[in-house]
Amino acid sequence: MSESLAGERFRIGYALAPRSVSSFIQDSLLIHAKEHGVDLIPIDLDKPLVEQGPFDSVFHKLYDSEWKKQLEEFSLKNPTSIIVDPIESIEKLHNRVSMLDVVSQLKMENLGIPQQAFVNSNDSELSLHDVVAREGLKFPIIAKAMLANATADAHQMYLVLNQDGLNGIKPPIVLQEFVNHGGVIFKVYVAGDHVKCVKRKSLADITEEKMGNSESLIPFSMISYFADQEQSDESLAKMMEAAEMPPMGFINEVSNQLRNAMNLHLFNYDMIRDNRVENQYLIIDINYFPGYAKVPEYETMLTPCFLDLAQEKRSRETGNLEKESKTHETDSNGQNKTHETDSNGHNIS
Repeated sequence: MSESLAGERFRIGYALAPRSVSSFIQDSLLIHAKEHGVDLIPIDLDKPLVEQGPFDSVFHKLYDSEWKKQLEEFSLKNPTSIIVDPIESIEKLHNRVSMLDVVSQLKMENLGIPQQAFVNSNDSELSLHDVVAREGLKFPIIAKAMLANATADAHQMYLVLNQDGLNGIKPPIVLQEFVNHGGVIFKVYVAGDHVKCVKRKSLADITEEKMGNSESLIPFSMISYFADQEQSDESLAKMMEAAEMPPMGFINEVSNQLRNAMNLHLFNYDMIRDNRVENQYLIIDINYFPGYAKVPEYETMLTPCFLDLAQEKRSRETGNLEKESKTHETDSNGQNKTHETDSNGHNIS
């Protein structure tokens, strides 16, 4: 534990949907955090947040207007407490049109996003065929719902293999070029300054032969044809093992820049290695508050993040005290006397 927190308890309130509680708040996390001075406390969603606590920090995965109002009221009453994370920052990840805009802002070498386009349901003058032609998108294409939230529709995706496949989908829709990437995706989990990257099996590379011997439009849930079912478990395991992880220094730099640009503590992103260009990586998705429990020993990355929040909370408290002491001094009669300073910080009154 940080020396400055020795002997202290850091109280974190959490507000999560029931299914998130069952998957995220596991005994292993509660115990590990408690052993390091962090108490994770459930927030009663049937009671006003300002009437609960005290909390040094609040983390949540709720987005409705009433909850947003409660967070604002809590912050006014507890200005040094830390909200993880601001709803206005989270909301940017709920829209797949703008979700990946932040990646281009990083201006990092060897990092980008696939070519993509958005088709609005109100854009009656342009068909999906027109948009694909205008944007120069090449098949195969992945079609994704515009909203990336907890609804079933948000997770429904299609693989579009040719022009005919476009007839089976309707806007609003995001069209993203599929890029062959060796059948492996890198899922990077971020918790503040703490980062872990894991390899996962992905959609297999798509050849011209496969494109010519399949349906025009395939839901991801029925995409077994491209999963190379003939591949044995042993050969699949060897493929996964042989897939080289991106350099950890690169992953940390991308993660830190994303965290600062998005003003978020808890998120993950999916990254692939572009087979067409050596050492070129593409971010294809970013998610808020992902399933951390899927990460081996996730307790060891979340607890240090909680302790960093504790340090930030203490720094805010210290900063407020220093600000008050610089602004007000008590004279010999016990009256507060406010001092003005010049541009160099010297008293002029």
